[in-house]
Amino acid sequence: MAERSAHVRLLPFSGPEGKTAHLITDGTASTLSLLADRIENQQIETATVITELARPMVAEEAKLTAEELRWICTRLIESLTDVLNIAESRGQRIPDYDE
Repeated sequence: MAERSAHVRLLPFSGPEGKTAHLITDGTASTLSLLADRIENQQIETATVITELARPMVAEEAKLTAEELRWICTRLIESLTDVLNIAESRGQRIPDYDE
């Protein structure tokens, strides 16, 4: 039986002390990897909703206060950070091209 190689996955949540968390597996689905998949999907859905809600708030005709703009910018940054983490995690799992 062929031995499977180890896969390292950046998880969509932080570990203790706010540090990045990784999962090392043989590439098969596990309870933790399936949980990570669900969290990533929720984060992407949340980013989509926040982006759609933010569009009219930053439109030319919008008259938001500095506090309101700061609030929506904070939500957008949080969502973008989540989505960038997902992209990094998925990018690390894409195999290299064969030469």
